[in-house]
Amino acid sequence: MIAIATQEPRLNQEITVRECRVIGYDGDQLGIMPTVQAVRLAQSEGFDLVEIAPQGVPPVCRIMDYGKYKYDQAIKAKQARKNQSKIETKEMKFRPKIDVGDYMTKKKHVLRFLSGGDKVKITIMFRGREMAHPEQGLSILERLSEDLKDAAVIEAAPKMEGRNMHMLIAPLPSIIKKKTPSQRKNDMSNDEKDSLGKEE
Repeated sequence: MIAIATQEPRLNQEITVRECRVIGYDGDQLGIMPTVQAVRLAQSEGFDLVEIAPQGVPPVCRIMDYGKYKYDQAIKAKQARKNQSKIETKEMKFRPKIDVGDYMTKKKHVLRFLSGGDKVKITIMFRGREMAHPEQGLSILERLSEDLKDAAVIEAAPKMEGRNMHMLIAPLPSIIKKKTPSQRKNDMSNDEKDSLGKEE
């Protein structure tokens, strides 16, 4: 079926042009005819005349069951939304002088987010004189990207914003595991703890 214009099309008596090119219900070209005659033809078959290409010379109209068409489109859109996987962006915060234990813990959380199919924004937070040594934050990001090279790809390279340095990583398809809604809900509650975690 020919696509209908993106805006709500005009139907039947709403079509004000004098004549139009008509496409029948089965897709047959019925030629150019007065719009009034085309509307009568559509209604005599129990259908609507729908203006599908108003920019045409003359405009193109199709005979169809518009109510059924709209219903089918709504069902398809609902199905597409249902099948679409929702990608979220989590955040994990590090300090430039993070110790080995904290680093390993946070890395595990990042891996968990990635395996859930989420992107992760890695933030290095600088305080006071730490701002004079951005290379310390960069070395953490480089270490993390090396440790996670089999699980993630860098989507946005490290960048300074104010007192923070950010990097965005996305999961590789091979590590994503399907999660149940209850598991994702549990992850969300844990995320609050993670991003507030130990930052000293």
